[in-house]
Amino acid sequence: MNLSHLIELHHLARQEADRYPQKRFLYQQLEQNSGRHFLGIIGPRGVGKTILLKQLAREHPDAFYISLDTLEEDDLFDIARTLLETQRIRLLLLDEIHFYPHYARDLKKIYDFLNLKVIFTSSAALTIHQSMYDLSRRVQLLTMFPFSFREYLFFKENLSLPALTFADILEKRWQPEHLRYAHLFEKYLQGGLYPFSLEEQDIFPLLQNILQKVLYRDIPAIEDLRASEIASLEKMVRFIARSAIDGINYTSLSQNIAITRYKAEKFVKLLEKAFILNVVLPTGTNVLKEPKIVMNLPYRLLFTDYREAIGGIREDFFVETMRMKGYRFYYLKSRRGQKTPDYLVETEAGEFILEVGGKGKGREQFKGIDKKKSLIFTHSLSVTGMYRPLLLLGFL
Repeated sequence: MNLSHLIELHHLARQEADRYPQKRFLYQQLEQNSGRHFLGIIGPRGVGKTILLKQLAREHPDAFYISLDTLEEDDLFDIARTLLETQRIRLLLLDEIHFYPHYARDLKKIYDFLNLKVIFTSSAALTIHQSMYDLSRRVQLLTMFPFSFREYLFFKENLSLPALTFADILEKRWQPEHLRYAHLFEKYLQGGLYPFSLEEQDIFPLLQNILQKVLYRDIPAIEDLRASEIASLEKMVRFIARSAIDGINYTSLSQNIAITRYKAEKFVKLLEKAFILNVVLPTGTNVLKEPKIVMNLPYRLLFTDYREAIGGIREDFFVETMRMKGYRFYYLKSRRGQKTPDYLVETEAGEFILEVGGKGKGREQFKGIDKKKSLIFTHSLSVTGMYRPLLLLGFL
């Protein structure tokens, strides 16, 4: 163990945190978290998990930051014990923990035998989920998503606006400032939700690199896939990105990718855990148990033009926002030939029936439906009747 080298890297990490005075909204949640359990932060690559840990290291003198991809044959438990004894640390910050092959074993030992708090991160959510059975009572997992539109404005414009609820949106209880930055919503949808967009003019080479790492490193690390199956995964992502939202399900993927339905479902679930796809279950009567499959923003734009993809992008935004905020929601599907709204969302103010679309979205889908808690979210600033601007969802 080269302790002096680890200490040097820790100090460099604290210095780098000085470049990032603004903190993700999740930071405050970590500071307020109490209890004996460790915290694990999972999320897509590129959302700022590493910077978050370095900021914690800077703010806490008794913390110590280690990036696990810098360790070689060292024993993590021995390192933790040595740091506790020699540096008197109380908080151990472990970045990209999946690079250490015995992390589950050593986290259990640290929890059981050392008086230390541990916060760790991982971009390989697939691997971490598999280990949670052994770590369940010792570790609480938190997901760090990309920016909401509200958080994007905080970072880009240094603008702090209050969060809204569905009831606020229904009753038009927002501030003028919530709609004043509508011109930035397009940039947000086209990649601004990723923190690295604040420093990079063109985010898509980085996004393409993230996708390749997921397909060729993260997923094969937990699933024994043949080269042809990895190629089918990539083909599936491309097909979903270039297709209309309606009709994308396990059966249609099986037919178009030339794989079994079982394999289509397996691949979709892997891509969902890797933060590439989102799966929405149906509700209503006479429905097959086929989910609606959309993409995480803005992966669709790796394969198609923004104007061509705008319908899918809107629904990607809606679904990802509901996931970020932890709402239970379903897509609505009824008998063939009948038009229905898009989604049912369970909120603190009851169930809402929602439609998501462009400026010309009509009201015919709501025929026969109680309109007291029904809204149409459109890509405009219209607030008449049932209509509300889609961007307001970004302030939930």
